[in-house]
Amino acid sequence: MPAYPIAHILPELTAAVSSRPAIVLQAPPGSGKTTRVPLALLKAMSSTQGRIIMLEPRRIAAVAAARWMAHLLGEPVGKTIGYAIRFDRRISRDTRLEVVTEGILTRRLIDDPALDGVAMIIFDEFHERSLQADLALALSLDIQRGLREDLKILVMSATIDTAAIAGILGGAPVVATDGEGFPVAEHFLSHEERLRDKDRPFEDLLFSTVRRALRDTTGDILVFLPGAAEINRAEAALQDMAAGWDKPFSLHPLYGDLPFEEQERAIMPGAARKIVLATNIAETSLTIEGVRVVIDSGQVRRLVHDPATGMNRLVTTTTSRASAIQRQGRAGRLGPGTCYRLYGRHTYDSMIPFDPPEITASDLSSLVLDLATWGVTDPSTLAWLDPPPQGSWERARGLLQDLDALEPDGRATLIGRATAHLPLHPRLGRMLLRAADLGHLPLGADLAALLSERDIILRNYRGDIPRSGVSPFRACQDIPGRGADISERLSILQRWRKEKQAPTGTDPWALRSAERVAEQLKKLAVSEAGRVVSRDKGDTLSSLLLHAYPDRIAHRRGGGEGRYLLSQGKGVRLPPGSPLGAHPFLVAVHLDSGGNTEGRIHVAEPVAEETVRKEMETHIQTIRRVEWDRQEGRIVSFITEKLGALTLSAAPFVAPDEEVTPILCQAIRSRVASLTFREDVRQFQGRVAFIKRVFPAEDWPDMSEEALVLSPEGWLSPWLRGIRTGEQLGGLSLLPALRALLSPKHAYRLDKDAPATMVVPSGRTIALNYAAGELPILAVKLQELFGLATTPAVAGGQVAVVVHLLSPAGRPVQITRDLKGFWENGYPQVKKELQGRYPKHPWPDNPRNAVPTHKTSRKIE
Repeated sequence: MPAYPIAHILPELTAAVSSRPAIVLQAPPGSGKTTRVPLALLKAMSSTQGRIIMLEPRRIAAVAAARWMAHLLGEPVGKTIGYAIRFDRRISRDTRLEVVTEGILTRRLIDDPALDGVAMIIFDEFHERSLQADLALALSLDIQRGLREDLKILVMSATIDTAAIAGILGGAPVVATDGEGFPVAEHFLSHEERLRDKDRPFEDLLFSTVRRALRDTTGDILVFLPGAAEINRAEAALQDMAAGWDKPFSLHPLYGDLPFEEQERAIMPGAARKIVLATNIAETSLTIEGVRVVIDSGQVRRLVHDPATGMNRLVTTTTSRASAIQRQGRAGRLGPGTCYRLYGRHTYDSMIPFDPPEITASDLSSLVLDLATWGVTDPSTLAWLDPPPQGSWERARGLLQDLDALEPDGRATLIGRATAHLPLHPRLGRMLLRAADLGHLPLGADLAALLSERDIILRNYRGDIPRSGVSPFRACQDIPGRGADISERLSILQRWRKEKQAPTGTDPWALRSAERVAEQLKKLAVSEAGRVVSRDKGDTLSSLLLHAYPDRIAHRRGGGEGRYLLSQGKGVRLPPGSPLGAHPFLVAVHLDSGGNTEGRIHVAEPVAEETVRKEMETHIQTIRRVEWDRQEGRIVSFITEKLGALTLSAAPFVAPDEEVTPILCQAIRSRVASLTFREDVRQFQGRVAFIKRVFPAEDWPDMSEEALVLSPEGWLSPWLRGIRTGEQLGGLSLLPALRALLSPKHAYRLDKDAPATMVVPSGRTIALNYAAGELPILAVKLQELFGLATTPAVAGGQVAVVVHLLSPAGRPVQITRDLKGFWENGYPQVKKELQGRYPKHPWPDNPRNAVPTHKTSRKIE
């Protein structure tokens, strides 16, 4: 076995494994940890101790690692070393080391928490922090602490926060090596090159760097690009370069959606020099034979989940520094290499240290359902490097409840448990079970396969170039619906089964994969569907999609062609000119969130309103809507049928007073509807305010306008019967409602100590004004107070009123609270000024002894 840099720490690692339950291994890229560590541990362990399971995040890496380790042992795969990936399993009774992918490990942990016959679990390349890897580690730790104290856990990575991972492993020891692979010469863009290339298309920079690498280096070249679109464009353009280059080279794309056979072809040695155009799938684990040169774009495309909408969107962003280090390490695995970075040193230094964990920005539906079947409804009971975000957790729970997979308390239902056993997203698992229940399992399996695998229709989406060689402008030309209709995909798949020939504009690899997946799902669903209680029959295609996407039922709305509102509240739009825009209702199957703008529908299916009503019956709410229409200034009331954010119907009805009154009160409180505080109300409010000031110890209600408007329910509700418009509200007399607020004791006290009127010496009853100030005002003609020696008072004689003495014409001549002083000092001057002006009225010399009157002197005679 050839020596690798990790060899010198293997004794320390095996000793740590034998003495500690969990260990962290940190080793640089290319050091040999993926293949040398498992073999060393196998050698140190006896066969009676049990098997080792090693998690590899990617299928191609799992198969390659298993094959290489078996080769090093001189054995075929499936004997001592085996692997299990989707659709392929090479494991026998003799297998002691199983290399598995993420979904397989998670399902095994859930189905067999005792892990009979398993001695150790290895998590390779844990720095990738996939959702399933985080979940599998949390479950493994739960098993270790509750069921299997003897279970060993080893976490391996080249770039990871070792202190954090050692912490959740219970203070696990960290075994690390500085022994790197072969040296790799780095080339960053210089400042001058960045200035020169800032307005230059990225493809030009890439092609010039490929030419430089072909000219100045030897060995195969690995180019890291953000996604399939960039890979396809680069491949098409580099084909022209290959035709004119003096030495032949071959081009090989490498990304997750490629058929497995093509991925294998990319990593195997070739006769000519090879250029591999890859996404971050090639960063770790894979040793691509012959690679000595890496060209790093510094970019990555990530799927970002928007918890507010429950939808995903692809974003292209700068990769992390850890990822850049991993990429560079690919060039130094088998010998000295070269790394060309298509960015400057400053960009490298400013990169985030690590890639964000998937758990912080992913759809958590599968995780929440898996944990529910595990018996966990609160994620805080498990050990996480990064716990699931609360908002994303709650959103996933809501979706799973819509799918009938969870009880309100978070426990898994029978449907949920059956769904969790299917290798599908819960949406598609629920759909498949519904199909089996309806007797349409083949249709359900086809649908699930088409929706879970790569799209069978080649499309010119953001520059994608069809790999079949068809022009991107013709790729979807003969596909009705411009690639957005799911029923067309079903027809294409059925045609493929019969003819085994892919129609123009379709992907034969994707069709073959969909057919294979559908067959597997039919077998799995037969056993799982038996666990679910049968329900009534329904329509087929649209019915099944409704059960998978209850939150993506789309209802056409105004404001432009192809605009829809989803039942979860997001606005979305069809591609321009799509025939699907003629349908009022759609099920939006594939879409993106669009960020802050409208999302885009990529795949959808029309659905009849009757089908929506039938299949979503338990989700439709009948809402009696009563509200104040500001524009009309009146109460409006409708009975509305709602499916999430969608309004299925709305009809007016006559709302009873008990439903209208709270709305009126809210309108008053919000000041969108107005009460009229007439003078009689102002005076009453003034009287109560006066009595509260005079007798503060007594419990009088607050009758200020502000207090009354803020809490109309407490005093006005009984008086709002029959009120429906602003005009009626404004005409409402408020005085009876305010009087009703007073207890009999308070009402008696108010009339006694803050009377509304006062009888003056002339015999007339005059209203007191309590609204003009803190003290009541008596406005009276001077002659009507003749014979009165002292100022009139209220509040049991405690508070003298403010007397506004008026001329015979009713004009103020004096304001006083000292009537006695006025007769003595002020009256003579007033008499002098007014007697000549009003000679017909009495002006006695001694007003305190005169007869009070409201008449003229002649009428008195």
